[in-house]
Amino acid sequence: MKKIIAPSLLSANLAFLYRDIEMINESEADWFHIDIMDSSFVSNISFGSLFTKYVKKHAHKPMDVHLMILQPERYIKEFKDCGSDHLHIHYEACIHLHKTIYSIKKYGIKVGVAVNPHTPVFLLKDVIKDIDFVLLMSVNPGFSGQKFIKQTYQKLEETKDLILQKDSSALIEVDGGINLENASLLFKNGADILVAGTTIFSNSNPKKIIHRLLEE
Repeated sequence: MKKIIAPSLLSANLAFLYRDIEMINESEADWFHIDIMDSSFVSNISFGSLFTKYVKKHAHKPMDVHLMILQPERYIKEFKDCGSDHLHIHYEACIHLHKTIYSIKKYGIKVGVAVNPHTPVFLLKDVIKDIDFVLLMSVNPGFSGQKFIKQTYQKLEETKDLILQKDSSALIEVDGGINLENASLLFKNGADILVAGTTIFSNSNPKKIIHRLLEE
């Protein structure tokens, strides 16, 4: 299985956003990861659909959009119209999870379900065959630069087991605290996609860091 790196624009330098978008376009990274926050589901506000639309205009790679918002079903069409290729919704934020998944699929968008560090993955057993991705949060969502939660390794194993038990084709994405020390072990333990922000954008040579994350 191909290793996928999705740099998180939450850690990009917004004063030089176009430069950072071009860097990702020219790098070995596979996707753009965009975190949408509403200050209700998480205690932070980040980007919205206009930001996503701007990135889409210049991006040459798929847009992996993570909705850290309450009632995400209200915004599915809006994020489809601004160019999202994947939409991740949170298990904890959806009252009617199955209905929301199919509302996203109706638009031809790939769908992921994200789970916070405290949420057991077995709760996805009834939808695991309906989704394209499971997004494991390896930090508490809301802010970049947090320390990786080591329990994620166990959760990764449990997610892989659930996918195999249910004969699902879902890929596993891990987001939060990803660095050169843990990337290799995460890939070896079943992760397909790693979202990295601070590790990439805080380095003077971000393309080299992306290469090393894939090499680890």
